[in-house]
Amino acid sequence: MKREDDFDARRKHLAELLDEQLYTKFWELAEKIVQPMLDMGYKNTTPAVERSVLLRMGFSSVEVAPIVEGVMRKGLMGKGCGNIVWRLSEKKGISVREAGLLLADGKEWDTVDTLFEGGQV
Repeated sequence: MKREDDFDARRKHLAELLDEQLYTKFWELAEKIVQPMLDMGYKNTTPAVERSVLLRMGFSSVEVAPIVEGVMRKGLMGKGCGNIVWRLSEKKGISVREAGLLLADGKEWDTVDTLFEGGQV
C-alpha cells in the first residue's frame, strides 16, 4: 500500500508564513499541546508521586516517609514535597539535603507554614 503524497495540501495554510512566523506558530502549538499536562501536574499529585520526587532528590525511603506525611498533615500536597524542601533550603540558606533531614526529624514545620504566604506557588 502506497501512501498518497498530500504534503502540499496539508501545508497550504502555512505556505505564506515567514520563518519567524513559523517559529512563533510552532511554539504556540507546542504550548497548547503541553499546557494540559502542566495543568494536571500542578493540580494532581499523590503521596507515591511525591515520595518518588524526594527519592530522586537523594533522600532514602526512611527519610521520605515523615516528609510526605508532614506535607499531607499541613495540607500542602498541591505545592509538592520537593518544592517545599527546596523552598525551605532557600529560606534557611542550607542545602536541600539538610532541609529535608530537618523536616524528616520533625523540625522546621512552623517555617514551612510561612513559605507560601502571599499566594506563592
